[in-house]
Amino acid sequence: MSIMKNSIKGYALGVIAAASYGTNPLFAIPLYEAGLGPDSVLFLRYLVALPVLAAMILLRGRSFKVEPRQILTLVVLGVLVAVSSLTLFTSYNYMDVGIASTILFVYPIMVAVIMAAVYKEKAGWMTILCIALATVGIGLLMGNPGGGFVSLAGTLLVVISALTYAIYIVAVNKTSLARVATLTVTFYVLLFGLGLFLARLLYAGEPLFPALPDWKLWGCVVGLAIFPTALSFGCTNGAIQSIGSTPTAILGAFEPVTAVIIGVLAFGEVLTPRIICGLLLIIVAVIFVIAGPGISAPLTHVRKMFPRLRRRISKDS
Repeated sequence: MSIMKNSIKGYALGVIAAASYGTNPLFAIPLYEAGLGPDSVLFLRYLVALPVLAAMILLRGRSFKVEPRQILTLVVLGVLVAVSSLTLFTSYNYMDVGIASTILFVYPIMVAVIMAAVYKEKAGWMTILCIALATVGIGLLMGNPGGGFVSLAGTLLVVISALTYAIYIVAVNKTSLARVATLTVTFYVLLFGLGLFLARLLYAGEPLFPALPDWKLWGCVVGLAIFPTALSFGCTNGAIQSIGSTPTAILGAFEPVTAVIIGVLAFGEVLTPRIICGLLLIIVAVIFVIAGPGISAPLTHVRKMFPRLRRRISKDS
């Protein structure tokens, strides 16, 4: 019973993590329109998220203590997350946001490949089906009917973003950090990741705290720090520890669903039949991930009802 509760908790955290990460455009777009660059936005995002996480750790009675041997791992993970964020945000200068988001979703495939190659985890047909459904669905969501410009530099940046995030997802589950409290891991990952943006801003001679003309923009900074950062990363780490790296990565397909809904409600974007089909495919993929074992068992029984067909398939192969 405790295993089932832990799995339900993990799937719920995975969906919450993806949905909250999908709020990025709601808070980031006004900051870009105000003239802030990727480093400034990400620096403020991580900086404001840290006290939020610290308060959550104290309120829940968790500890900031980690083992000395885990510090290096946390530093590496912090750099990986920071590089993933920076390369993705920089890719927007080379291609449409929708195209970049579509390419980014190769990261669940990378997670499955890493788990299979390094940790000998077999990718079943259900996992492959879910990745395929989610990929097609996101392609429908982000597809540009009029075509879009795809540059080599932009593509390489997004691939780097996907790869670093995939390594991060695997590392959280396969290192000693899997036994550390989720909020504590998230706090140190963001703390060490913050150093990358701080170094880049200081090197470029840009102000750490740019003057924002409207108090609402500071509201966007706080929203960006809480929902797609503190909440999303915290829930992601919790999901990884509960259900594993590959299911958590696939559940990330729910992120563009939130982004599309926000685009329709907040930015007046049009909900077309193509987008509706994409949403349905992603929702089906997420349902299959959650109900995977329950679906696989009946299908196995159905296959056993046709032994001749199974023997014929084995002979042909």
